[in-house]
Amino acid sequence: MLLLIIAAIAWVALHVIVAGPLRAGLIAGVGEARYRGIFSGLSAVSLAFLIWAFGRAPYVEFWAPSPALAVVPLLVMPVALLFLVAALRPSNPTLAGPDMLLKGTLPVLGFTKVTRHPMLWGFSLWAVSHMVANGDAAAWLFFGAFLVTALNGMVSIDRKRAAKFGEDWQVFIGKTSIIPFAAMLEGRQRFRLNDLGMVNIAVTVVLYAVILAFHHIMTGVPAIPYYN
Repeated sequence: MLLLIIAAIAWVALHVIVAGPLRAGLIAGVGEARYRGIFSGLSAVSLAFLIWAFGRAPYVEFWAPSPALAVVPLLVMPVALLFLVAALRPSNPTLAGPDMLLKGTLPVLGFTKVTRHPMLWGFSLWAVSHMVANGDAAAWLFFGAFLVTALNGMVSIDRKRAAKFGEDWQVFIGKTSIIPFAAMLEGRQRFRLNDLGMVNIAVTVVLYAVILAFHHIMTGVPAIPYYN
């Protein structure tokens, strides 16, 4: 369990501290291109360490698994996948390298009307749903590490984009929301089914079917657990 604790702390520290307060100083020292390369390498190593430690952590139960709790990720994951798929579309201006999009008026297109952070919401929903379904210490450390970095990332991205794009970003914030559908509920955007994206929905359905079929191979645990 100690290794998993260290791995979770390392993952959170890398994304909250190194990519946060230390980022500007590191870029000034090594340059942005080198910083991004080093950060990507450290992220890959940290992720591998986290997965490795999780697979070897002892089982310390908070609550017993149950069919009712197992249903939670089955219901939430289609939504999480839709957010992740939508995040990879070119209309998402909060990707790591959106400079070609962020010229002049920032686009508020498609799924961006739902939330300006679809990828991070996808990871957040994935993490929370699996924390609910898996009531043990190792699962909470593993998925909790992703949840913390995803939620922090929404605030961090807004801060970085505000510093880089100034008034343009403030105007963009005024037309969008962090919380999904909040801008629509507040009347700042108008909802249309097409904003979800028919292609996004189709790809999500296929991905969800693949995950259900191969979850036990990818993780060693069936997506739909069997209970006596």
